[in-house]
Amino acid sequence: MKYLVTIFFMVVFTVLMGCIFVYAQIRFDAYKIIDYTPKLTTQIFDRNGELIANLFDEEHRLYVAYQDIPPRVVEALVATEDTSFFEHSGVNIEAIFRALVKDLKAMKMVEGASTITQQLIKNTVLTRQKTLTRKINEAILAYKIETELSKEQILERYFNHVYFGHGYYGIKTAALGYFNKSLDALTLKEIGMLVGLPKAPSSYDPTRHMDLSLSRANHVVNRMYNLGWISESEYTQATLEHPIVYDETLTQNKAPYVIDEVVKSLNNEYDDLKKGGYQIYLSIDLKLQKLAAESLKVGYDGMLSRAKDINTTDLNGAMVVVENNSGYVLAMVGGIDYSKSSFNRATQSKRQPGSSFKPFLYQKALDWGYSPMSEIPDISRTFTNSETEEDWKPKNYENDFEGLITLKEALVHSRNLATINLLSLLGLDSVHKELKKDGFKNIPYDLSIALGSFGISPLEYSGFYSMFPNYGIKTEPILVKKVVNRQGIEKVYEAKRQTITSAKQSFLMIDMMKEVVKRGTGRNAQVNGVEIAGKTGTTNNNVDVWFCGFSPEIEVLTWYGNDNNTPLKKGETGGRAAGPSFAHFMKKYLELHPETTRQFKIPEGVGTRRIDGSMEYFTDVSPFPKTNIKKASEEGGMMF
Repeated sequence: MKYLVTIFFMVVFTVLMGCIFVYAQIRFDAYKIIDYTPKLTTQIFDRNGELIANLFDEEHRLYVAYQDIPPRVVEALVATEDTSFFEHSGVNIEAIFRALVKDLKAMKMVEGASTITQQLIKNTVLTRQKTLTRKINEAILAYKIETELSKEQILERYFNHVYFGHGYYGIKTAALGYFNKSLDALTLKEIGMLVGLPKAPSSYDPTRHMDLSLSRANHVVNRMYNLGWISESEYTQATLEHPIVYDETLTQNKAPYVIDEVVKSLNNEYDDLKKGGYQIYLSIDLKLQKLAAESLKVGYDGMLSRAKDINTTDLNGAMVVVENNSGYVLAMVGGIDYSKSSFNRATQSKRQPGSSFKPFLYQKALDWGYSPMSEIPDISRTFTNSETEEDWKPKNYENDFEGLITLKEALVHSRNLATINLLSLLGLDSVHKELKKDGFKNIPYDLSIALGSFGISPLEYSGFYSMFPNYGIKTEPILVKKVVNRQGIEKVYEAKRQTITSAKQSFLMIDMMKEVVKRGTGRNAQVNGVEIAGKTGTTNNNVDVWFCGFSPEIEVLTWYGNDNNTPLKKGETGGRAAGPSFAHFMKKYLELHPETTRQFKIPEGVGTRRIDGSMEYFTDVSPFPKTNIKKASEEGGMMF
C-alpha cells in the first residue's frame, strides 16, 4: 500500500512538473491573447463618410467591441460551438470524455471537444493539428486565459480574430463583406451563416458554396431552436430565408489615384498604416471624383477624334478640383485609366504650365503700380544670352504684333511678346526674387519664365492658383482632413496659407481672367449661370495644354499631354482641348450643387469707371493711366 501511495504521488508530481514545464514553454503565447493587439484594417472615407478604400496587411480585419456585438450573435455561437461556455473554466471535461469514447470506438480522432476558449487559442497561437501535445498545450493555455480574462473578453477576441472566409477576419468584416450590413442589421439566417463559417471557412464560403453555407446556417438555427433560445416562428422564418450575398473586392478602392497619394503622404508619419486600424477622413467627394474622371475623358475623347492617323498611345491627362477657401481637394484624377497606368500625373508628373503661368507675372505688375488699362509693347525683340551668346526670338501664337496693348488685352488674348516685354520692364531679377518668395521652385533665371518654362505638377500648381479666387491668399491643397487611431485619438490637418497680395489687387486679376473666358482664349470654358475666370496654357510645339479655371467656390485645373513629352497634334491648345473638360465638370457641378455662389464679390478699395462701354476696375495701387482718365471722364464714368 505504501508503495502504491508513493507511486501515486510520483505520478502526480511528474504530471505537475510536466505541466509547469509545458506552461513555461507556452506562457508567452497566453499573453498574445491576453494583451490582444491584432492587425486591423485602416479605412479611408470621403468627406461625406462614404468608404473609399480598405488598407490592410495580409489580414482584412475591422474590430468590434463586445458591447456592440448583438446578443443573438453570441447565442448562435454558444449554441453551436460551446453550450456550457459560461459555466466551464476553459476546458469542458465532460465533453472531452464524450469525445474520447467516440475516438476510441473509431480508433482515430473523429470528434474534438474544444471550447470556444480553446478554439480561440487554436486560431491564435497554436496549430490546428489534432495531436495530444497540442491538446495538452491548449488545455493549459485555456485555464490560464480564463483566469486572466472575463468570458466577454474571450468572446470579443474570438469574434474579432477568427477567419470567416473570403479574406475576411473578424465577424464585423464578414458581415459588411458578405451582406453589406452592420452586425445589428443581420437576420437570424445571416447570423447562422457567419457563425458557421469558422469551422470550415473555405467550404462554407457563401460566394463559392452557397448550398453548403445555407445548410450549415440551418444547423445553427436548428440548434438554437432545440435549446429553446428562439421561437418556432423565428425558426421557420430563418430556415426559409435565402439571404443575398455579395462577392466584392476586399480593398473597395473607389479612387485609386487618390489612395496611392494618401498612402504615400502618410507612410512616413504612420509606419503601421496598413495594420494600425486607422480611420482616415479625406476632403475628396466621391461624386465629384467620378465626375472629374468623366470630364477628363471628355477632353481626351475630343483629342482622339481629331488625332486621326497620329499615334495617341502616350496621350493622357490629369484633373484636380480644389475648394477655394479651405484648400480641400475635392477630386484628383491622375490619368485616363488607372488599370492601364497607375502613374499619377496629378502629383508625379512635372509639366510646363505654359501661358497659364502669365497671371502670376501680371499680378506682380498690378501690385507694383500697373493698371489693367496700362499699355505695354506687343512687339518682336531678339534677346541674346550673355553667357552662351545664343539668340532667342520669341513670337506670338498668331505670328502677329499689336504694338501697344493694355495688360488686360494682352492676358485675354495670351500675347507672348507683350508678356515677355512686361517681364523685361518689371525687371527679371525683381520678379524672380518675388516668385521664389511666393514658393515657386526651380524657375529659370531668364525671360522664358514669362511663358511658363519650368516643370510643376497639377496638384502643386493648384495651390499657387488658389491665390486668385482666394483674393490674394495662397492656400496649399490638402487631401487628408483627419486621422483617428484605434484609441479614438484624432489628428486634424489644415491647409497652410500665405498672403501673396491684397484682396483689392487680386480682384483686378480675377476680372482680367473673367475676360479670358468671356471673349479670349478660354471661351470654350464658358458655363451659363456662374462667373468663371481662368487662363489657358499651351507650351512650345503643343507639348502641354492646360486650362486653369475657377468659380467663386471651386478651382479646376486640367492638363493633357503625351507621357513621352512629344508634341500633340498641331492646333491642340489649352482652350480647345482642356477648356471643354472644365466646362463639362462645372455644368455638372452646378446640377449637384445649385446652392453654390455664382458671382465674385468686389472687395473694399476697388473703384470702377466705364470705358468704351465696358466697366473697368482700379485701385489706389493700380490707378488708371492718365491717357485713359480723360476718356473715362468724357463718358461720365464713376470716380474712385
